[in-house]
Amino acid sequence: MGEALAVSASGLVKDFGGKRVVKGVDLAVPTGAIYGVLGPNGAGKTTTLRMVLGIIEPDGGHRTLLGESRPRDAGDRVGYLPEERGLYPTMKAREAIAFMGALRGLEWKEGRKRAEILLEEAGLGHAIDEKIKKLSKGMAQLVQLLGSVVHEPELLVLDEPFSGLDPVNQERLEALILKQRDRGATILFSTHVMAHAERLCDRLAIIAKGTRRFEGTVAEARGVLPMQAHYVPHTPHEGIRALLPADAEAEGDGWRFTVPDDGVEPLLVKLIDAKHGISGLSIERPGLHEAFVRIVGEADAGDVA
Repeated sequence: MGEALAVSASGLVKDFGGKRVVKGVDLAVPTGAIYGVLGPNGAGKTTTLRMVLGIIEPDGGHRTLLGESRPRDAGDRVGYLPEERGLYPTMKAREAIAFMGALRGLEWKEGRKRAEILLEEAGLGHAIDEKIKKLSKGMAQLVQLLGSVVHEPELLVLDEPFSGLDPVNQERLEALILKQRDRGATILFSTHVMAHAERLCDRLAIIAKGTRRFEGTVAEARGVLPMQAHYVPHTPHEGIRALLPADAEAEGDGWRFTVPDDGVEPLLVKLIDAKHGISGLSIERPGLHEAFVRIVGEADAGDVA
């Protein structure tokens, strides 16, 4: 792609118990981008991220992380939120964040100072001195996320970060991800919820059953499906169905159908000449969820939301 890459992976393979769960996955994460790895639960997303980070070793393929062929050599330059959440329950929020920063080489006093700022910016200023065990699940999860960014990493890796969060905390998390991107960090996250990827991602990879099925932008993914038209006639009467494309389906007061190869204009001329008129018309690209199902197949789409 001609861009500097924060993460490069080629042909990653991993076997567990004689079963191949990741089957030659490639990733190319541009520096400074928000990159999503999409797929249903069990697709191999977490295993792929752990191989990229050097938490587990691949059985085949190779990867580089921030230019390092041994990912752990870049450890202090990376922030990581694992799928399994966990903080010391008796630790206060500020200290928990500072502690996670200290594990990445951040001086303790500086970590506490940054923790206060991060908590305030995330709308959790009231929880600075609260023990983790007294926080809601969503608040504790945000505290752990803040702990993964307190040392201002070059690369932030988030494994299913939105899982279990209510809508308010999901919005807070999206805002935090965008803030980190604006700071210059690269964000790599996995999810099975298409809406977050559609709003956030500069690029994405779609994984199903351990294989990469797509890589590109959200617009390119949505582009695998043709444009859809929603047409509302002004004076509907008998015979309108015969003029519409074969896949047209009634929807509300109108019809939804795939835009014909020669465009919608010739069809509209026929409808106007037949005295049906136009009360409303919209043309749109199907969403990322519909594109995902087309790319991986309905049988492999699993539990994507």
